[in-house]
Amino acid sequence: MFRIFAALAIALASTLPAAALERFTFPSIDGGTIDSAEWEGRPVLVVNTASRCAFTPQYDALQALYDRYRDRGLIVLAVPSNDFRQELSSDEAVKDYCEMTFGLDLPMTTITSVRGEAAHPFYRWLAEAEGVEPGWNFHKVLIGPDGALAGSWGSVTEPLSSAITGPIEAMLRPARG
Repeated sequence: MFRIFAALAIALASTLPAAALERFTFPSIDGGTIDSAEWEGRPVLVVNTASRCAFTPQYDALQALYDRYRDRGLIVLAVPSNDFRQELSSDEAVKDYCEMTFGLDLPMTTITSVRGEAAHPFYRWLAEAEGVEPGWNFHKVLIGPDGALAGSWGSVTEPLSSAITGPIEAMLRPARG
């Protein structure tokens, strides 16, 4: 009897929809607030970043991805974090470095914790509801237009790889022609 109940519970759990994104706000590195309510109906790639990491050159690809798809609805959000001790000492230093070195104009938060008890509520939601926690800088998380987790990739997966662009393209608004 227990085996039947356990099998039924597993089968039901596997058919449940992913947890929908709660509403979160982030302080913007430009001042003001970044509100996840503005993401509704749009795919969002959220990436925890750092300025002094071997993966920092991925900023170029993140900007290229944003440039390629922003007119079709994609949001790319950079979340600078010092959780792995590779971020600059201030928000201003991060902003200046990213603008001057990579020409970034994609949305960016202030320096934010992404792991453990001090993690931003978005990252706590990812860990608790989805079992996803960044293992290093430049971990990428794709939130679908429905607010559900649509993908998660580690640092070594390049932002312009088909592993990431494929799912994004499937979620975008049609190109204007």
